[in-house]
Amino acid sequence: MSVHVASVGTGRYGKRPEGLIDLAAEAANLALEGIGRKPIDLLVAGTMLAHGPYGTETFLPRLASRLSLESASGFRVDSASGTGGMAFHAAALLLGSGRFDRALVVAAEKMTDQSTAIVTRELAASLHTSEVAHGATMPALAALVTQRYLARHGLGTEACDLASVHARAMAARNPNAHFQKPVTAAEVAASRPVALPLRLLHCSAISDGATALVLERGKGPATVLGLGQGFDALRIADRADLSSFLATRVAARRAYESAHLTRKEVEFVEVHDAFSPFSMIHIEDLGLCGSGEAAHWFEKGWVRPDGRLPVNPSGGVVGRGHPVAASGLAEVGEVALQLRGEAGRRAIARAPKVGLAQAMSGIASHNFVTILGREAA
Repeated sequence: MSVHVASVGTGRYGKRPEGLIDLAAEAANLALEGIGRKPIDLLVAGTMLAHGPYGTETFLPRLASRLSLESASGFRVDSASGTGGMAFHAAALLLGSGRFDRALVVAAEKMTDQSTAIVTRELAASLHTSEVAHGATMPALAALVTQRYLARHGLGTEACDLASVHARAMAARNPNAHFQKPVTAAEVAASRPVALPLRLLHCSAISDGATALVLERGKGPATVLGLGQGFDALRIADRADLSSFLATRVAARRAYESAHLTRKEVEFVEVHDAFSPFSMIHIEDLGLCGSGEAAHWFEKGWVRPDGRLPVNPSGGVVGRGHPVAASGLAEVGEVALQLRGEAGRRAIARAPKVGLAQAMSGIASHNFVTILGREAA
């Protein structure tokens, strides 16, 4: 049974004064307006931190009440920074079962009302307890991955700098992105160290924001063709290779198989670059270029909107911003907008038929790959 994305709604990502429910409702109402507010019989919502004015939010029933969806069925999901991808997969599978006709999928996060130290500690909840006990943080482990990747392929940090330049250039075309101005490679290289070789402009920012999608049964301009997810060892010391993400490779293989497509048929991607070097790792793990070749693709501009493989036309996580639970759904939403011809000034040069979104939980411990395609309504 076919399922398609009928509408996408998103507010601006960045530092927002609104609370979690307000952010989620804003995106949800935009998505609902896109379908003329037709009835919704399934609400799937995701958030990781669930901050509210009085402590932890009971996110799902509060959102359902705000949207007057008390008659719908509902589920709340959480897979850290992969939550948005998980929410989309859950809704698509439930609609595909025939039990529901139309789903509203919402993913949101409120983060900027907390200090950087508190957010860093909360995000570390997606890491192995032994790593947290020894003081590991997300940027620290991402730096280890980056070191291993650069060493394996004989690359310098200039490759990471170019990936950040690309992300910010794409974000400057996205009116909802956290960052609206491009940066130069020199500015990236001069930004303050976070966990070397990672510097500030290699890392995603703490952001507020939400994205919502409406899914309907049947075919449309952004039809779900393939879904795949994969796990890897939670503790990175237990992994055979730190320069590649097994969870992405497994998820991609399953998504290609379910879509009956090969990697050569994917025309553009949105990948989860919580740290800019991860964008290079991801397109290699997705099989879209050879191992160690991604840096060359960024250098040659082949990942730009008019290149061979447009990567993160939304700006990605580094450029668009990272309200953690929302990012995975924003990636799927961007693919849908490109396929539906609704991407505006960030539309890629060639009207695509197939796009792919990849979401990542933690340091790639649970990843999701979603393939959408343009099909006749």
